[in-house]
Amino acid sequence: MGTVRTWKTFLAVAKHGSFAAAGKEVGLTSAAVGLQMRALESELNQQLFDRSARAVVLNTAGRKAVPMIKDLLVRYESLGVGSDPAEPAGTVVVGALVSALMGSFANALWNIRKHYPRLEVRLRAGLSADFALQVERRELDAAVVIQSPHALSANLIWTPLYREPMVLIVPRKPHFAMPVDGLDMLRQCPFIRFDPDTWSGYLVREVLNQCHVTPQEAMELNSFEAIIEIVRQGFGIAIVPKLANVDWSRDQGLRVVGLPDIKIERSVGLLERANHSHTGFTLALKKYFSKRVGRRQQAA
Repeated sequence: MGTVRTWKTFLAVAKHGSFAAAGKEVGLTSAAVGLQMRALESELNQQLFDRSARAVVLNTAGRKAVPMIKDLLVRYESLGVGSDPAEPAGTVVVGALVSALMGSFANALWNIRKHYPRLEVRLRAGLSADFALQVERRELDAAVVIQSPHALSANLIWTPLYREPMVLIVPRKPHFAMPVDGLDMLRQCPFIRFDPDTWSGYLVREVLNQCHVTPQEAMELNSFEAIIEIVRQGFGIAIVPKLANVDWSRDQGLRVVGLPDIKIERSVGLLERANHSHTGFTLALKKYFSKRVGRRQQAA
């Protein structure tokens, strides 16, 4: 029944409701997508879509076909992965926060690729909430996200990997008057806020709530990397996760300021489906961080 590419095209049409939009996802023209879908319907001897001038909508047969074709793709992909989770191989598509790539996840990824040369990891950058939907829809095999402030789908499993304290960063050469006390800084200095509608934005709000402070809002962004750079340039202060691969103590443009009795941390973890074909990779990632935690506990 069809080819792997046809199955992926069918799922793209089912998701977007348009041959043109599906074509953009799979790299085909709208006409080529239409030909593939007609060929698939001919092979199955039944229509899968109700077509109109503006959209294509799954009919009853099409809706029934979606989970079956998804299952076929999972089975096909598992052929290239191998059955031995101790030797992960094949191609795995992983969502990753850009800030995670500046943190401990980058070290883990380098270590895993070094030990498993038959494994190819394709990274997609984005936001935690978007990744949750993409993992559930099988657009990603897994994703490195922060802990959700909301309940996740029962089909998803989140495993904590590491934690990063949320800290206040301020410029060494500010373009504004800088108080000495951290809480006074939050009250008086221009505050660069991370998008409050995101999962990380929720943590920033929790820090401010525990400080009992309403900051002087100056700018709102959805990138910790951009926020850190703006602080370095002296245009504001911010609350960010203390990323592992940033040398905070030697940073020439900013410094970390302590906030008394504030111990909120960003918990970064691995999000995956309960059943998928790349458990070798996800097990290797979890094993890497489990060993790191064990070494820290022994050192303590």
